[in-house]
Amino acid sequence: MDDWFLRCVRIMERQVFQILELSESVQPDVGVFEKYFVHRLAGFLLLLLLSADVLSPRITEASDGESQSSASQPILVGVEAGEPSSSERISDAIDRFMKQGYDQRGIEGSARCEDTVFLRRLYLDLAGRIPTHAEFESWLSGDRNRTELIDHLLDSEDFVQHFADLFDTLLMGRASENQYRQRDQNQWRAYLEAAIREGRPWSQVVQEILLARPNDLSTKGAVWYLYERNDDFQKIAEAISPSIFGVRIECAQCHDHMMADEIKQAHYWGLVAFFNRGKNAKNGDALAVNESAIGGFSEFADLSGSSTPNYLSFLEAETVSEDRPAAGEEQKESDELYISHRSPIVDRVPLFSRREKFVEEVVKDHPRLALAFVNRVWALLMGRGLVHPFDEMDSMHRPSHPELLDWLAQDSRDSDYDLRRLVRGIVRSQAYQQTSYRKPGLEDPASFAWYLERPLTGEQMARSAVVALRGSASTEAISVFREQFPDVLPKDHVSTVRDALFLSNSKEFEQLIQASDQPEHLVPSLLEIESRESQIKMLFERLFARDPDASELREVMQYLDLRNERLEQAMQQVVWSLLTSAEFRLNH
Repeated sequence: MDDWFLRCVRIMERQVFQILELSESVQPDVGVFEKYFVHRLAGFLLLLLLSADVLSPRITEASDGESQSSASQPILVGVEAGEPSSSERISDAIDRFMKQGYDQRGIEGSARCEDTVFLRRLYLDLAGRIPTHAEFESWLSGDRNRTELIDHLLDSEDFVQHFADLFDTLLMGRASENQYRQRDQNQWRAYLEAAIREGRPWSQVVQEILLARPNDLSTKGAVWYLYERNDDFQKIAEAISPSIFGVRIECAQCHDHMMADEIKQAHYWGLVAFFNRGKNAKNGDALAVNESAIGGFSEFADLSGSSTPNYLSFLEAETVSEDRPAAGEEQKESDELYISHRSPIVDRVPLFSRREKFVEEVVKDHPRLALAFVNRVWALLMGRGLVHPFDEMDSMHRPSHPELLDWLAQDSRDSDYDLRRLVRGIVRSQAYQQTSYRKPGLEDPASFAWYLERPLTGEQMARSAVVALRGSASTEAISVFREQFPDVLPKDHVSTVRDALFLSNSKEFEQLIQASDQPEHLVPSLLEIESRESQIKMLFERLFARDPDASELREVMQYLDLRNERLEQAMQQVVWSLLTSAEFRLNH
Protein backbone atom coordinates (compact mmCIF):
# COMPACT_ATOMS: atom_id res chain seq x y z
CA MET A 1 0.00 0.00 0.00
CA ASP A 2 2.82 2.42 0.90
CA ASP A 3 4.60 2.06 -2.47
CA TRP A 4 1.28 2.33 -4.32
CA PHE A 5 0.36 5.45 -2.34
CA LEU A 6 3.75 7.11 -3.03
CA ARG A 7 3.44 6.41 -6.74
CA CYS A 8 0.01 8.01 -6.73
CA VAL A 9 1.41 11.01 -4.85
CA ARG A 10 3.99 11.41 -7.61
CA ILE A 11 1.24 11.47 -10.22
CA MET A 12 -0.68 14.04 -8.19
CA GLU A 13 2.49 16.12 -7.87
CA ARG A 14 2.67 16.41 -11.64
CA GLN A 15 -0.95 17.58 -11.70
CA VAL A 16 -0.20 20.20 -9.04
CA PHE A 17 2.87 21.40 -10.93
CA GLN A 18 0.72 21.83 -14.00
CA ILE A 19 -1.94 23.68 -12.03
CA LEU A 20 0.77 26.01 -10.73
CA GLU A 21 2.01 26.36 -14.32
CA LEU A 22 5.41 24.86 -13.52
CA SER A 23 6.69 22.81 -16.42
CA GLU A 24 7.97 19.36 -15.53
CA SER A 25 11.19 20.22 -17.37
CA VAL A 26 12.00 22.91 -14.81
CA GLN A 27 10.90 21.04 -11.71
CA PRO A 28 14.51 20.24 -10.67
CA ASP A 29 15.20 23.98 -10.50
CA VAL A 30 12.21 24.78 -8.30
CA GLY A 31 13.20 25.68 -4.74
CA VAL A 32 13.13 23.04 -2.03
CA PHE A 33 10.30 24.74 -0.13
CA GLU A 34 8.14 24.85 -3.25
CA LYS A 35 8.86 21.16 -3.86
CA TYR A 36 8.01 20.34 -0.27
CA PHE A 37 4.76 22.30 -0.55
CA VAL A 38 3.77 20.48 -3.75
CA HIS A 39 4.67 17.10 -2.23
CA ARG A 40 2.54 17.70 0.83
CA LEU A 41 -0.30 19.22 -1.16
CA ALA A 42 -0.34 16.26 -3.53
CA GLY A 43 -0.55 13.83 -0.63
CA PHE A 44 -3.35 15.83 0.95
CA LEU A 45 -5.35 15.97 -2.28
CA LEU A 46 -4.88 12.25 -2.81
CA LEU A 47 -6.15 11.49 0.69
CA LEU A 48 -9.22 13.62 -0.01
CA LEU A 49 -9.88 11.68 -3.21
CA LEU A 50 -9.43 8.35 -1.45
CA SER A 51 -11.69 9.34 1.43
CA ALA A 52 -14.36 10.45 -1.03
CA ASP A 53 -13.93 7.26 -3.06
CA VAL A 54 -13.58 9.24 -6.28
CA LEU A 55 -10.06 8.16 -7.23
CA SER A 56 -9.95 7.69 -10.98
CA PRO A 57 -9.17 4.19 -12.20
CA ARG A 58 -6.83 5.79 -14.69
CA ILE A 59 -4.62 7.04 -11.86
CA THR A 60 -4.54 3.58 -10.33
CA GLU A 61 -3.54 2.07 -13.67
CA ALA A 62 -0.94 4.72 -14.27
CA SER A 63 0.59 4.16 -10.85
CA ASP A 64 1.39 0.58 -11.84
CA GLY A 65 3.25 1.84 -14.87
CA GLU A 66 5.21 4.31 -12.76
CA SER A 67 7.20 1.66 -10.97
CA GLN A 68 10.08 1.72 -13.45
CA SER A 69 10.22 5.39 -14.34
CA SER A 70 8.92 7.25 -11.31
CA ALA A 71 11.00 10.03 -9.86
CA SER A 72 10.92 8.07 -6.60
CA GLN A 73 13.15 5.41 -8.11
CA PRO A 74 16.85 5.73 -7.16
CA ILE A 75 19.36 6.75 -9.79
CA LEU A 76 21.43 3.63 -10.21
CA VAL A 77 22.93 1.44 -12.87
CA GLY A 78 20.67 -0.79 -14.87
CA VAL A 79 19.87 1.05 -18.09
CA GLU A 80 20.64 -0.62 -21.37
CA ALA A 81 23.93 1.11 -22.03
CA GLY A 82 25.88 -1.84 -23.34
CA GLU A 83 29.11 -3.11 -21.82
CA PRO A 84 32.24 -0.98 -22.33
CA SER A 85 34.38 -2.46 -25.06
CA SER A 86 38.17 -2.38 -24.98
CA SER A 87 38.05 -1.57 -28.69
CA GLU A 88 35.87 1.50 -28.18
CA ARG A 89 37.64 4.52 -26.80
CA ILE A 90 35.89 6.50 -24.09
CA SER A 91 35.77 9.53 -26.37
CA ASP A 92 34.03 7.52 -29.09
CA ALA A 93 31.47 6.22 -26.61
CA ILE A 94 30.81 9.74 -25.34
CA ASP A 95 30.25 11.07 -28.83
CA ARG A 96 28.03 8.10 -29.71
CA PHE A 97 25.76 8.68 -26.72
CA MET A 98 25.82 12.44 -27.28
CA LYS A 99 24.73 11.93 -30.89
CA GLN A 100 21.84 9.79 -29.68
CA GLY A 101 20.86 12.58 -27.30
CA TYR A 102 21.02 15.21 -30.03
CA ASP A 103 18.88 13.05 -32.31
CA GLN A 104 16.28 12.52 -29.58
CA ARG A 105 16.12 16.27 -28.99
CA GLY A 106 16.14 17.10 -32.69
CA ILE A 107 19.25 19.29 -32.39
CA GLU A 108 22.85 19.35 -33.56
CA GLY A 109 26.01 19.90 -31.57
CA SER A 110 28.30 22.87 -32.14
CA ALA A 111 31.29 22.87 -34.45
CA ARG A 112 34.83 22.02 -33.38
CA CYS A 113 36.55 24.89 -31.58
CA GLU A 114 39.62 26.62 -32.96
CA ASP A 115 43.06 25.38 -32.00
CA THR A 116 43.93 28.41 -29.88
CA VAL A 117 40.62 28.13 -28.01
CA PHE A 118 41.30 24.45 -27.36
CA LEU A 119 44.82 25.25 -26.15
CA ARG A 120 43.62 27.72 -23.54
CA ARG A 121 40.68 25.54 -22.49
CA LEU A 122 42.80 22.44 -22.05
CA TYR A 123 45.52 24.22 -20.08
CA LEU A 124 42.92 25.62 -17.71
CA ASP A 125 41.23 22.24 -17.25
CA LEU A 126 44.32 20.04 -16.97
CA ALA A 127 47.06 22.41 -15.77
CA GLY A 128 44.92 24.86 -13.81
CA ARG A 129 46.27 27.90 -15.66
CA ILE A 130 46.49 29.56 -19.06
CA PRO A 131 49.46 28.61 -21.28
CA THR A 132 52.63 30.66 -21.06
CA HIS A 133 53.70 32.70 -24.08
CA ALA A 134 56.37 30.11 -24.86
CA GLU A 135 53.79 27.31 -24.75
CA PHE A 136 51.46 29.33 -26.94
CA GLU A 137 54.21 29.96 -29.53
CA SER A 138 55.29 26.32 -29.48
CA TRP A 139 51.72 25.19 -30.14
CA LEU A 140 51.23 27.60 -33.02
CA SER A 141 54.50 26.66 -34.67
CA GLY A 142 54.06 22.90 -34.21
CA ASP A 143 51.69 20.39 -35.77
CA ARG A 144 48.93 21.27 -33.23
CA ASN A 145 48.31 17.64 -32.35
CA ARG A 146 45.57 17.75 -29.74
CA THR A 147 46.08 14.17 -28.56
CA GLU A 148 49.77 14.75 -27.89
CA LEU A 149 48.98 17.94 -25.98
CA ILE A 150 46.46 16.07 -23.83
CA ASP A 151 48.97 13.36 -22.98
CA HIS A 152 51.67 15.94 -22.26
CA LEU A 153 49.49 17.81 -19.77
CA LEU A 154 48.23 14.63 -18.11
CA ASP A 155 51.85 13.70 -17.40
CA SER A 156 52.74 17.15 -16.05
CA GLU A 157 53.21 18.28 -12.47
CA ASP A 158 50.70 21.04 -13.24
CA PHE A 159 48.02 18.35 -13.59
CA VAL A 160 48.93 16.98 -10.17
CA GLN A 161 48.76 20.38 -8.49
CA HIS A 162 45.52 21.42 -10.20
CA PHE A 163 43.63 18.23 -9.42
CA ALA A 164 44.96 18.27 -5.86
CA ASP A 165 43.41 21.76 -5.60
CA LEU A 166 40.10 20.43 -6.90
CA PHE A 167 39.91 17.26 -4.81
CA ASP A 168 41.03 19.09 -1.68
CA THR A 169 38.04 21.41 -2.06
CA LEU A 170 35.58 18.70 -3.10
CA LEU A 171 36.60 16.39 -0.24
CA MET A 172 37.34 18.90 2.51
CA GLY A 173 35.61 22.12 1.55
CA ARG A 174 37.06 25.60 1.59
CA ALA A 175 38.92 26.66 4.69
CA SER A 176 40.71 29.49 6.43
CA GLU A 177 44.37 30.06 5.66
CA ASN A 178 45.21 28.56 9.05
CA GLN A 179 43.33 25.38 8.15
CA TYR A 180 45.15 25.20 4.80
CA ARG A 181 48.45 25.41 6.69
CA GLN A 182 47.30 22.59 8.96
CA ARG A 183 46.43 20.47 5.93
CA ASP A 184 49.94 21.04 4.60
CA GLN A 185 51.65 20.43 7.93
CA ASN A 186 49.76 17.21 8.52
CA GLN A 187 50.52 15.84 5.06
CA TRP A 188 46.98 15.91 3.67
CA ARG A 189 48.03 17.95 0.66
CA ALA A 190 51.10 15.76 0.13
CA TYR A 191 48.88 12.67 0.31
CA LEU A 192 46.54 14.00 -2.39
CA GLU A 193 49.42 15.01 -4.64
CA ALA A 194 51.09 11.60 -4.31
CA ALA A 195 47.82 9.77 -5.01
CA ILE A 196 47.27 11.76 -8.22
CA ARG A 197 50.93 11.66 -9.28
CA GLU A 198 51.10 7.88 -8.85
CA GLY A 199 47.73 7.28 -10.49
CA ARG A 200 46.36 5.61 -7.37
CA PRO A 201 42.84 4.22 -8.03
CA TRP A 202 40.06 6.43 -6.69
CA SER A 203 38.56 3.41 -4.93
CA GLN A 204 41.83 2.92 -3.04
CA VAL A 205 41.98 6.60 -2.07
CA VAL A 206 38.44 6.36 -0.70
CA GLN A 207 39.29 3.29 1.37
CA GLU A 208 42.44 4.92 2.74
CA ILE A 209 40.78 8.14 3.86
CA LEU A 210 37.76 6.42 5.41
CA LEU A 211 39.68 3.69 7.21
CA ALA A 212 42.42 6.12 8.38
CA ARG A 213 44.93 3.37 9.12
CA PRO A 214 47.95 4.04 6.91
CA ASN A 215 50.30 1.10 6.40
CA ASP A 216 53.33 3.39 6.22
CA LEU A 217 54.21 6.98 6.96
CA SER A 218 54.10 7.92 3.28
CA THR A 219 50.28 7.80 3.41
CA LYS A 220 49.74 9.18 6.91
CA GLY A 221 48.12 12.28 5.44
CA ALA A 222 45.02 10.19 4.65
CA VAL A 223 44.11 10.37 8.33
CA TRP A 224 43.40 14.10 8.01
CA TYR A 225 40.13 13.54 6.13
CA LEU A 226 38.49 12.33 9.34
CA TYR A 227 40.79 14.13 11.77
CA GLU A 228 39.93 17.64 10.57
CA ARG A 229 36.27 17.02 11.40
CA ASN A 230 37.33 16.76 15.06
CA ASP A 231 35.11 13.85 16.17
CA ASP A 232 31.97 15.55 14.83
CA PHE A 233 30.33 12.39 13.55
CA GLN A 234 27.39 14.11 11.88
CA LYS A 235 29.77 16.40 10.05
CA ILE A 236 31.74 13.32 8.96
CA ALA A 237 28.59 11.62 7.64
CA GLU A 238 27.44 14.77 5.85
CA ALA A 239 30.84 15.02 4.16
CA ILE A 240 31.17 11.37 3.15
CA SER A 241 27.79 11.00 1.50
CA PRO A 242 28.16 13.73 -1.19
CA SER A 243 31.92 13.47 -1.69
CA ILE A 244 32.02 9.67 -2.03
CA PHE A 245 28.50 8.67 -3.08
CA GLY A 246 27.27 11.84 -4.79
CA VAL A 247 24.16 12.29 -2.67
CA ARG A 248 23.29 14.70 0.12
CA ILE A 249 21.64 13.19 3.19
CA GLU A 250 21.50 16.06 5.67
CA CYS A 251 17.81 16.54 4.87
CA ALA A 252 17.20 13.10 6.39
CA GLN A 253 18.50 13.99 9.84
CA CYS A 254 15.04 14.48 11.35
CA HIS A 255 12.85 12.50 8.94
CA ASP A 256 12.97 10.52 5.72
CA HIS A 257 13.88 12.78 2.82
CA MET A 258 10.74 14.64 1.79
CA MET A 259 11.44 14.59 -1.95
CA ALA A 260 13.90 11.75 -2.59
CA ASP A 261 12.03 8.77 -1.19
CA GLU A 262 15.02 6.42 -1.34
CA ILE A 263 16.94 8.46 1.28
CA LYS A 264 15.83 7.41 4.75
CA GLN A 265 16.48 8.82 8.19
CA ALA A 266 17.97 5.43 9.04
CA HIS A 267 20.64 6.00 6.37
CA TYR A 268 21.69 9.28 7.95
CA TRP A 269 22.04 7.89 11.45
CA GLY A 270 23.40 4.60 10.17
CA LEU A 271 26.25 6.44 8.44
CA VAL A 272 26.89 8.41 11.63
CA ALA A 273 27.03 5.13 13.56
CA PHE A 274 29.72 3.66 11.31
CA PHE A 275 32.08 6.42 12.50
CA ASN A 276 30.88 7.34 15.99
CA ARG A 277 33.42 5.13 17.76
CA GLY A 278 36.33 7.14 16.40
CA LYS A 279 38.39 9.56 18.47
CA ASN A 280 41.14 11.92 17.43
CA ALA A 281 44.43 11.08 19.10
CA LYS A 282 48.14 11.67 18.85
CA ASN A 283 50.14 8.46 18.89
CA GLY A 284 53.72 9.55 19.32
CA ASP A 285 54.40 12.22 16.71
CA ALA A 286 51.64 11.01 14.39
CA LEU A 287 47.99 11.98 14.33
CA ALA A 288 45.50 9.13 14.48
CA VAL A 289 41.78 8.45 14.60
CA ASN A 290 41.56 5.59 17.05
CA GLU A 291 38.47 3.38 17.16
CA SER A 292 36.78 1.92 20.20
CA ALA A 293 35.28 -1.57 20.25
CA ILE A 294 32.33 -0.53 22.38
CA GLY A 295 29.71 2.19 22.52
CA GLY A 296 28.00 4.13 19.80
CA PHE A 297 24.58 2.54 20.34
CA SER A 298 21.69 4.96 20.41
CA GLU A 299 18.26 5.63 19.01
CA PHE A 300 17.02 8.43 16.79
CA ALA A 301 13.56 9.97 16.81
CA ASP A 302 11.50 11.06 13.83
CA LEU A 303 9.10 14.00 13.75
CA SER A 304 6.32 11.91 15.26
CA GLY A 305 8.46 11.04 18.27
CA SER A 306 8.95 7.39 17.34
CA SER A 307 12.42 6.04 18.12
CA THR A 308 14.52 3.62 16.07
CA PRO A 309 17.91 2.03 16.86
CA ASN A 310 20.85 3.37 14.85
CA TYR A 311 21.62 0.20 12.93
CA LEU A 312 24.66 0.13 10.64
CA SER A 313 22.82 0.91 7.43
CA PHE A 314 23.29 3.10 4.40
CA LEU A 315 21.61 3.92 1.13
CA GLU A 316 21.29 0.93 -1.24
CA ALA A 317 23.45 -1.33 0.91
CA GLU A 318 22.73 -4.29 3.14
CA THR A 319 22.54 -3.47 6.84
CA VAL A 320 25.69 -4.66 8.59
CA SER A 321 24.77 -6.99 11.43
CA GLU A 322 26.16 -6.24 14.88
CA ASP A 323 25.44 -7.57 18.35
CA ARG A 324 23.70 -4.87 20.36
CA PRO A 325 23.69 -4.83 24.16
CA ALA A 326 20.37 -5.34 25.89
CA ALA A 327 18.61 -2.32 27.33
CA GLY A 328 20.46 -1.23 30.46
CA GLU A 329 23.40 -3.53 29.80
CA GLU A 330 26.76 -1.83 30.35
CA GLN A 331 29.61 -2.54 27.95
CA LYS A 332 33.12 -2.77 29.34
CA GLU A 333 36.45 -2.26 27.61
CA SER A 334 38.63 -5.35 27.32
CA ASP A 335 41.85 -6.19 25.49
CA GLU A 336 40.05 -9.23 24.15
CA LEU A 337 37.93 -6.95 21.98
CA TYR A 338 40.99 -5.82 20.00
CA ILE A 339 43.66 -7.26 17.75
CA SER A 340 47.14 -5.93 17.06
CA HIS A 341 47.59 -3.90 13.90
CA ARG A 342 50.74 -3.27 11.94
CA SER A 343 50.70 0.43 11.37
CA PRO A 344 53.11 3.23 12.23
CA ILE A 345 50.34 5.14 14.02
CA VAL A 346 47.78 2.52 15.15
CA ASP A 347 48.87 -0.50 17.19
CA ARG A 348 45.49 -2.13 17.73
CA VAL A 349 42.02 -2.12 16.17
CA PRO A 350 38.66 -3.58 17.24
CA LEU A 351 37.86 -7.17 16.36
CA PHE A 352 34.61 -5.73 15.07
CA SER A 353 35.58 -2.44 13.45
CA ARG A 354 32.66 -0.38 12.24
CA ARG A 355 34.87 1.68 9.95
CA GLU A 356 36.37 -1.43 8.43
CA LYS A 357 32.92 -2.94 7.95
CA PHE A 358 31.82 0.23 6.18
CA VAL A 359 34.78 0.15 3.83
CA GLU A 360 34.59 -3.58 3.10
CA GLU A 361 30.85 -4.22 3.06
CA VAL A 362 29.37 -0.91 1.95
CA VAL A 363 31.90 1.14 0.00
CA LYS A 364 33.87 -1.53 -1.82
CA ASP A 365 31.21 -2.66 -4.28
CA HIS A 366 28.72 0.15 -3.91
CA PRO A 367 27.34 1.12 -7.34
CA ARG A 368 27.34 4.81 -6.44
CA LEU A 369 31.10 4.91 -5.95
CA ALA A 370 31.76 4.77 -9.69
CA LEU A 371 28.67 6.79 -10.62
CA ALA A 372 29.65 9.67 -8.34
CA PHE A 373 33.29 9.54 -9.45
CA VAL A 374 32.61 9.82 -13.17
CA ASN A 375 29.83 12.37 -12.69
CA ARG A 376 32.12 14.60 -10.63
CA VAL A 377 34.99 14.43 -13.12
CA TRP A 378 32.56 15.03 -16.00
CA ALA A 379 31.26 18.13 -14.20
CA LEU A 380 34.78 19.44 -13.63
CA LEU A 381 35.54 19.24 -17.35
CA MET A 382 32.14 19.88 -18.93
CA GLY A 383 30.68 22.59 -16.69
CA ARG A 384 27.94 20.46 -15.11
CA GLY A 385 27.38 16.81 -14.30
CA LEU A 386 25.39 14.29 -16.25
CA VAL A 387 23.41 14.57 -13.04
CA HIS A 388 23.16 18.18 -11.93
CA PRO A 389 24.00 19.26 -9.29
CA PHE A 390 26.86 16.76 -9.19
CA ASP A 391 26.41 16.01 -5.47
CA GLU A 392 22.64 15.47 -5.60
CA MET A 393 22.42 12.20 -7.51
CA ASP A 394 19.04 11.31 -6.07
CA SER A 395 15.66 10.53 -7.59
CA MET A 396 14.79 14.21 -7.83
CA HIS A 397 17.70 14.85 -10.19
CA ARG A 398 17.64 12.52 -13.17
CA PRO A 399 20.66 12.04 -15.44
CA SER A 400 20.57 13.84 -18.77
CA HIS A 401 22.26 10.86 -20.47
CA PRO A 402 21.66 7.79 -18.25
CA GLU A 403 23.19 5.31 -20.70
CA LEU A 404 26.39 7.33 -20.94
CA LEU A 405 26.61 7.69 -17.16
CA ASP A 406 26.24 3.93 -16.80
CA TRP A 407 28.79 3.23 -19.53
CA LEU A 408 31.39 5.53 -17.97
CA ALA A 409 30.79 4.11 -14.50
CA GLN A 410 31.27 0.55 -15.71
CA ASP A 411 34.38 1.52 -17.66
CA SER A 412 35.74 3.14 -14.52
CA ARG A 413 35.17 -0.03 -12.51
CA ASP A 414 36.81 -2.12 -15.22
CA SER A 415 39.83 0.19 -15.41
CA ASP A 416 40.34 0.31 -11.64
CA TYR A 417 39.07 3.87 -11.22
CA ASP A 418 41.81 5.42 -13.34
CA LEU A 419 41.48 9.21 -13.14
CA ARG A 420 43.78 9.99 -16.07
CA ARG A 421 42.03 7.49 -18.32
CA LEU A 422 38.67 9.12 -17.61
CA VAL A 423 39.98 12.66 -18.07
CA ARG A 424 41.75 11.70 -21.30
CA GLY A 425 38.58 10.14 -22.69
CA ILE A 426 36.43 13.16 -21.90
CA VAL A 427 38.77 15.83 -23.29
CA ARG A 428 39.40 13.83 -26.48
CA SER A 429 35.68 13.79 -27.26
CA GLN A 430 33.96 16.09 -29.71
CA ALA A 431 31.54 17.00 -26.93
CA TYR A 432 34.42 18.59 -25.03
CA GLN A 433 36.13 20.09 -28.08
CA GLN A 434 33.12 21.87 -29.54
CA THR A 435 32.82 25.63 -29.57
CA SER A 436 31.08 27.54 -26.77
CA TYR A 437 28.92 29.26 -29.40
CA ARG A 438 25.30 28.34 -28.74
CA LYS A 439 23.24 27.93 -31.87
CA PRO A 440 19.86 29.69 -32.02
CA GLY A 441 17.16 27.57 -30.44
CA LEU A 442 19.47 25.72 -28.06
CA GLU A 443 18.35 26.36 -24.50
CA ASP A 444 19.00 23.30 -22.35
CA PRO A 445 22.59 23.09 -21.02
CA ALA A 446 21.95 19.45 -20.11
CA SER A 447 22.04 18.64 -23.82
CA PHE A 448 25.77 19.45 -23.93
CA ALA A 449 25.23 20.73 -27.45
CA TRP A 450 27.78 23.48 -26.89
CA TYR A 451 30.75 23.91 -24.57
CA LEU A 452 29.49 25.37 -21.29
CA GLU A 453 31.36 28.45 -20.16
CA ARG A 454 32.22 28.50 -16.48
CA PRO A 455 34.17 30.74 -14.09
CA LEU A 456 37.70 29.89 -13.11
CA THR A 457 38.31 28.63 -9.59
CA GLY A 458 40.26 30.89 -7.27
CA GLU A 459 43.39 28.82 -7.85
CA GLN A 460 42.99 28.89 -11.65
CA MET A 461 42.48 32.64 -11.56
CA ALA A 462 45.55 33.21 -9.38
CA ARG A 463 47.88 31.00 -11.40
CA SER A 464 46.61 32.39 -14.70
CA ALA A 465 47.02 36.00 -13.57
CA VAL A 466 50.62 35.31 -12.54
CA VAL A 467 51.32 33.53 -15.84
CA ALA A 468 49.88 36.49 -17.76
CA LEU A 469 51.83 39.06 -15.77
CA ARG A 470 55.12 37.25 -15.24
CA GLY A 471 55.33 34.47 -17.79
CA SER A 472 55.50 31.54 -15.37
CA ALA A 473 53.18 29.94 -12.83
CA SER A 474 53.48 30.30 -9.07
CA THR A 475 51.31 29.95 -5.98
CA GLU A 476 51.97 33.52 -4.87
CA ALA A 477 48.44 34.89 -5.16
CA ILE A 478 46.42 31.75 -4.44
CA SER A 479 45.38 32.57 -0.88
CA VAL A 480 43.87 35.91 -1.91
CA PHE A 481 41.97 34.56 -4.92
CA ARG A 482 40.60 31.38 -3.38
CA GLU A 483 39.20 33.37 -0.47
CA GLN A 484 37.47 35.70 -2.91
CA PHE A 485 36.36 33.01 -5.39
CA PRO A 486 35.71 29.92 -3.22
CA ASP A 487 33.26 28.09 -5.48
CA VAL A 488 34.17 24.86 -7.24
CA LEU A 489 31.32 23.47 -9.34
CA PRO A 490 28.61 25.79 -8.02
CA LYS A 491 25.04 24.89 -8.93
CA ASP A 492 24.61 28.31 -10.54
CA HIS A 493 27.22 30.79 -11.73
CA VAL A 494 26.45 34.20 -10.25
CA SER A 495 28.79 37.17 -10.07
CA THR A 496 28.29 39.16 -6.88
CA VAL A 497 28.86 42.75 -5.81
CA ARG A 498 31.68 41.44 -3.64
CA ASP A 499 33.34 39.97 -6.74
CA ALA A 500 32.98 43.25 -8.61
CA LEU A 501 34.44 45.26 -5.74
CA PHE A 502 37.40 42.90 -5.46
CA LEU A 503 38.13 42.98 -9.18
CA SER A 504 37.89 46.77 -9.41
CA ASN A 505 39.34 47.89 -6.05
CA SER A 506 41.47 45.10 -4.58
CA LYS A 507 44.76 46.33 -3.11
CA GLU A 508 46.22 42.83 -3.50
CA PHE A 509 45.32 42.73 -7.19
CA GLU A 510 46.83 46.18 -7.73
CA GLN A 511 50.02 45.21 -5.89
CA LEU A 512 50.34 42.03 -7.94
CA ILE A 513 50.25 44.05 -11.16
CA GLN A 514 52.57 46.77 -9.91
CA ALA A 515 55.08 44.27 -8.51
CA SER A 516 55.30 42.55 -11.92
CA ASP A 517 57.97 45.05 -12.94
CA GLN A 518 60.94 42.94 -14.02
CA PRO A 519 62.16 43.36 -17.63
CA GLU A 520 60.79 39.94 -18.63
CA HIS A 521 57.36 40.64 -17.14
CA LEU A 522 54.35 41.63 -19.24
CA VAL A 523 54.06 45.40 -18.84
CA PRO A 524 57.81 46.18 -19.09
CA SER A 525 58.14 43.91 -22.14
CA LEU A 526 55.15 45.60 -23.82
CA LEU A 527 56.66 49.03 -23.27
CA GLU A 528 59.81 47.91 -25.08
CA ILE A 529 57.80 47.37 -28.27
CA GLU A 530 57.80 50.49 -30.44
CA SER A 531 54.60 49.88 -32.42
CA ARG A 532 51.41 50.59 -30.47
CA GLU A 533 49.49 48.07 -32.56
CA SER A 534 52.12 45.42 -31.87
CA GLN A 535 51.91 46.18 -28.15
CA ILE A 536 48.18 45.63 -28.12
CA LYS A 537 48.35 42.48 -30.22
CA MET A 538 50.97 41.03 -27.87
CA LEU A 539 48.79 41.92 -24.88
CA PHE A 540 45.73 40.14 -26.25
CA GLU A 541 47.81 37.15 -27.28
CA ARG A 542 49.27 36.79 -23.78
CA LEU A 543 45.94 37.11 -21.99
CA PHE A 544 43.37 35.70 -24.41
CA ALA A 545 45.42 33.60 -26.86
CA ARG A 546 43.96 35.59 -29.77
CA ASP A 547 44.34 38.81 -31.72
CA PRO A 548 42.20 41.85 -30.84
CA ASP A 549 39.37 42.67 -33.21
CA ALA A 550 39.25 46.05 -34.94
CA SER A 551 37.13 47.77 -32.29
CA GLU A 552 39.25 46.46 -29.42
CA LEU A 553 42.41 47.57 -31.16
CA ARG A 554 40.98 51.03 -31.75
CA GLU A 555 39.68 51.51 -28.20
CA VAL A 556 42.89 50.41 -26.47
CA MET A 557 45.03 52.43 -28.85
CA GLN A 558 43.01 55.57 -28.18
CA TYR A 559 43.22 55.02 -24.41
CA LEU A 560 47.00 54.64 -24.48
CA ASP A 561 47.59 57.47 -26.93
CA LEU A 562 45.78 59.90 -24.62
CA ARG A 563 48.09 58.92 -21.75
CA ASN A 564 51.52 58.97 -23.35
CA GLU A 565 52.96 60.99 -20.48
CA ARG A 566 52.18 58.19 -18.01
CA LEU A 567 52.23 55.22 -20.33
CA GLU A 568 53.35 52.61 -17.79
CA GLN A 569 50.44 53.37 -15.48
CA ALA A 570 48.03 53.43 -18.42
CA MET A 571 49.30 50.06 -19.62
CA GLN A 572 48.86 48.62 -16.13
CA GLN A 573 45.27 49.89 -16.12
CA VAL A 574 44.57 48.25 -19.49
CA VAL A 575 46.09 44.98 -18.22
CA TRP A 576 43.96 45.22 -15.07
CA SER A 577 40.77 45.73 -17.11
CA LEU A 578 41.53 42.72 -19.32
CA LEU A 579 42.46 40.46 -16.40
CA THR A 580 39.12 41.24 -14.76
CA SER A 581 37.09 40.81 -17.94
CA ALA A 582 34.67 37.95 -18.40
CA GLU A 583 36.82 36.56 -21.21
CA PHE A 584 39.76 36.06 -18.86
CA ARG A 585 37.73 34.91 -15.85
CA LEU A 586 35.79 32.24 -17.76
CA ASN A 587 36.87 29.01 -19.35
CA HIS A 588 35.15 28.98 -22.72
